[in-house]
Amino acid sequence: MEYLFMKPGEPWPQGRAPVLVDEFTEMFSMWVCRVLVTADEERWAVKAAEVATGFATSIIGAPMEGGLERRVSKDETPDGRPGAMVQMYHTDRVLLKGQLANRLAQCILTCPTTAAFDGLPETRRRAKVGRSIAKFGDGFQVQDTLFGKSVWRIPVMDGEFIIEDSFGMKRAIAGGMFLILASERRAGLMAAERAVEAIKTVPGVITPFPGGICRSGSKVGSLKYKLKASTNHPFCPTIRAKIAHSLLPQDVSSVYEIVINGLSLKAVRLALGKGIQAALQIPGIVGITSTNYGGKLGQFRLSLREALEAIKEASP
Repeated sequence: MEYLFMKPGEPWPQGRAPVLVDEFTEMFSMWVCRVLVTADEERWAVKAAEVATGFATSIIGAPMEGGLERRVSKDETPDGRPGAMVQMYHTDRVLLKGQLANRLAQCILTCPTTAAFDGLPETRRRAKVGRSIAKFGDGFQVQDTLFGKSVWRIPVMDGEFIIEDSFGMKRAIAGGMFLILASERRAGLMAAERAVEAIKTVPGVITPFPGGICRSGSKVGSLKYKLKASTNHPFCPTIRAKIAHSLLPQDVSSVYEIVINGLSLKAVRLALGKGIQAALQIPGIVGITSTNYGGKLGQFRLSLREALEAIKEASP
């Protein structure tokens, strides 16, 4: 993989090789829970997982952050059926518990043939939501032990909904991100898609935006309105000539943002590196950079170059 390396604020070099800006991404701690959804067929487990993590892109405006972590083979699940693992995030663990309960009840309980198991069984802090959802059984629910787990069996119209009694919660990492700068939109979108595919090979991470890609990167606050966040105007190509401090070189016409949350800093670091590596290999990519607020936004800092180095460390 060939790329040019530059410090932030330096003039963009001219040349065919894409540029990696020596920027860092700021990350912060959030509470996470993890749910394994199983079903008779994989498509129903995935459907339930997708619906359960809908409207969960950014805590800036959504009630939580979440996404599909991976599909799970029937050899890895408690009930021997195919499954899907999802993660849900919030800055407040009480509010996260509420989101978990609502989405289990409205999106997974309602989906044909599904069951719901805890994806963080070793975590000491527990959200006891299974017993609350079990009340939907109107007194016909049964507490039981199945697959070595404490579960509730709730009668529903296609049989029983099996849900674990409690779900683990722990601190995790959110907000790792990088920007893909492209000469045209098709190249930028292809690079973003390839980056997400590479990120998905890392266990324990999610990309919460649609398809893992965000076209509306934001900055904290607003220049004109009373908003928590507004468009990251220095990276908007169509207004480059109208603003004083554009951060885009002239040959960039499209920018996509990739955001990563994960169960550990190590996982996010490796996922960032793999995503950057995949994006740099697409023709038409001018450069990769990130945005930050000097360390004031998040407790954790990770340079993009350090993320790339994680790939070498992970290699056997």
